[in-house]
Amino acid sequence: MSAIVGEKKKNFYLREVQNELKKVTWTSKAELIFSTKAVIFATIFFGLAIYAVDLGIRGVLDLASSIVRMIFG
Repeated sequence: MSAIVGEKKKNFYLREVQNELKKVTWTSKAELIFSTKAVIFATIFFGLAIYAVDLGIRGVLDLASSIVRMIFG
């Protein structure tokens, strides 16, 4: 008896999933390509921006270290 109830619940769940997937608005191929390009561009842009800030901070810290070494030997 328990197996029958479990099978009915499984079938009900799968039917509900199928019904919900019919309601989904899928993106078009053109929109998907545009979004992919935007994500790749943003990733590269922010990666380079973080790299530039890192170089700037490293330069400032190296300069400060050099100044401290000149002052204190």
